[in-house]
Amino acid sequence: MRVMFGGWVKTGAMDLEAMEMAIREAMHTAGARVLSGLLREEPPLDRTVGCLCGSRAKYVGLRSREVLTAVGWTEIVRSYYLCSECGVGQSPMDKELDIEKTDFSPGVRRMMALAGYDAPFDTGRQQMQTLAGLKVTAKAVERTAEAIGRDIARWREGQMQEIMRADSELPMQEVEKIPVMYIEMDGTGVPIVSWELDRSRPGKQGDVARTREAKLGCVFTQTGVDAEGRPVRDESSTTYVAAIETAENFGRRIYAEARRRGLDRAVMVVVIGDGAAWIWALVRTHFPGAIEILDLYHARQHLWNLAAKLFPSDEVSRRRWVKRLQHKLDDGKIEKLVADLRSIQPANDELRQAIHVEADYYERNAQRMRYPDFKRQSLFIGSGVVEAGCKTVIGSRLKMSGMFWTVRGANAILALRCNILNGDFEDYWEARRA
Repeated sequence: MRVMFGGWVKTGAMDLEAMEMAIREAMHTAGARVLSGLLREEPPLDRTVGCLCGSRAKYVGLRSREVLTAVGWTEIVRSYYLCSECGVGQSPMDKELDIEKTDFSPGVRRMMALAGYDAPFDTGRQQMQTLAGLKVTAKAVERTAEAIGRDIARWREGQMQEIMRADSELPMQEVEKIPVMYIEMDGTGVPIVSWELDRSRPGKQGDVARTREAKLGCVFTQTGVDAEGRPVRDESSTTYVAAIETAENFGRRIYAEARRRGLDRAVMVVVIGDGAAWIWALVRTHFPGAIEILDLYHARQHLWNLAAKLFPSDEVSRRRWVKRLQHKLDDGKIEKLVADLRSIQPANDELRQAIHVEADYYERNAQRMRYPDFKRQSLFIGSGVVEAGCKTVIGSRLKMSGMFWTVRGANAILALRCNILNGDFEDYWEARRA
């Protein structure tokens, strides 16, 4: 390094970035030596330790290994024991340091999880090298991020089971009430490797769908309104759950999250969805008594879709027709809207069927479309929060160009992303060390 600095002084060309990187590398080298010295174990007094087979493993000597730490590759010297009964060896220090079956320290694995959470794995590899001066492979980032995601999923599953067990045992406490709790649910397709596609799901081109549906749920609260009386979502109150799984399993997941967020303290519970049957089925099972609202903008889109079929080449008539019926929709006069739809005399059977489907849609969801009533209660009537979540939680990470996931890998990254976005990563990291 003295030679390097001497050269810069002689030439007068001072490259600050090169100097910074050179000093960082030198500090890493020195730090790794210090850490290695701190982690050098002395021969133990107790020459045996318990083995999983029930026997005792005997001390056979000190053995070294290298682990990538936040300051680079570090040699660790620790006691090694071998069981004569089952032939399995172990180093208790590896467990204590949380480096069993891995070449990466907890600090490095934490970095790799955060890198894999935010960007494609190869981009994460580049970030590790640029920001931390650590060289790892894209595959290492992938495996580590997904492993931590799966561990988070297991941790959350344990919390869910505890909530379910305690559901009927939780005592009523005098605590601060939540005026309004919202629960929104939606689904979006995630590109999946060919061997894990659901062959029963048709694709847009009539073939097999190239995606699997990832279900996303969000919970947030409202305690006030703005100057115009419009609802205001409480700042930083939104949390997410997501997974590629059956509606039944997802129902348990979103219910547990709502319980965790204080469902029992909510004065009013509101569920907003886009009209998918599985959403309302979950409401009946897990949130009976909740106010159900069908997203206004999805309801309007159904009118536009039907108008495109009724007036395929007449935009003026299409807009006029939608404007007239949309007034009834927005005013919550769903019975009149349905009557107007059923009074249409279509030119062919295909149109007749399309009108019948839409009329049934509005009739079936009439009580979820009383928008003036919901507005008078200062409630949200759109599912924009969960729709934005589909883009930020799922789409921005799992639906990038060229990506194809296994279900296991996608669910691991979804668990990781939800945990971090919910602000629970530190809680998880502390819990895993307990």
